Amino acid sequence: MEKVAVLGAGSWGTALAMVLHQNGHEVRLWTHDEDHAKRINKTHQNSDYLNNIQLPQDLVAYSDLTKAIDQVSAIVLVLPTKAIRPVCQQLKGVLTHQVTLIHGTKGIEPDTFKRVSEMIEEELPKDLYGEVVVLSGPSHAEEVSVFQPTTVSATSSDVAKSVHTQDLFMNERFRVYTNQDVLGVELGGALKNIIALGAGISDGLGYGDNAKAALVTRGLAEIARLGTAMGADPLTFVGLTGIGDLIVTSTSIHSRNWKTGHMLAKGESLEEILDKMGMVVEGVRTAKAAYQLAEERKIEMPITTGIYKILFEKADPREVVDQLMTRSKRPETDEVHHMLKKHYNDQ
Repeated sequence: MEKVAVLGAGSWGTALAMVLHQNGHEVRLWTHDEDHAKRINKTHQNSDYLNNIQLPQDLVAYSDLTKAIDQVSAIVLVLPTKAIRPVCQQLKGVLTHQVTLIHGTKGIEPDTFKRVSEMIEEELPKDLYGEVVVLSGPSHAEEVSVFQPTTVSATSSDVAKSVHTQDLFMNERFRVYTNQDVLGVELGGALKNIIALGAGISDGLGYGDNAKAALVTRGLAEIARLGTAMGADPLTFVGLTGIGDLIVTSTSIHSRNWKTGHMLAKGESLEEILDKMGMVVEGVRTAKAAYQLAEERKIEMPITTGIYKILFEKADPREVVDQLMTRSKRPETDEVHHMLKKHYNDQ
């Protein structure tokens, strides 16, 4: 048994806390909201985020960060991208011992284009944790919280940290692989949310399965194109944290990004949708960052550009689809396919 703090009591943080508890660990679930912590401890539910899920009696919620991390061996950050820096700044003032630091956040910071691990490294001294571990893959909290079979990846440049994370979380219903491509895993987890917005828009417009299959496939090509240009392993994008995460987020009723795209296609404004959602829709923030990054690096990402225009320039979704369908003709294979072929030929 280990003591583990999960910082972020949303749906995903709560689900991961339940997995850790099931594995016999002492889990502290931290929220910045004192009233939220009191409700969880009183009702043993987190109805704000996970309806009708009963939490273990001894899974305790905290609003005091110092108490939540006292003597823990691992800290799991499960926060919206915009909350990573401020919470890490709070941690810097109270964390005094070494831990395994894991994050389960999928996003990119607009303007800086920083990945979550980079944001953490800028805010927290590395001597407190060594290397960050990324926990990512096709995993909806609604399913993990009722212990449906799920498979993810624990990724770090420090193999020992990945294995420690694997040991913390892995059980007969939550399978964990290890990986070392932090760049590719973080990009895959963040960028697939943009394509999921597009999948929701496509479904909302009534375009059918053919259109969505094309969108997801070409969306994956865009993700891999940007990722490999930045130095990621192209094989990462055909794994759990690439195509696996893309499939689940683009096809599931649990996906906030899919729901947002679907509502946009039905004519609701982005402001109305985000107000109704009550939870962070990471794809919106990431779409802005990815569009800016692609422009800066001169990487062709037409789907991402179209989603950006729908979100931030109020472009008509049908017109964006028409523009995508009437682009100049070209071969399907591109530099990503060639890199994959080279990788296999070198083996």
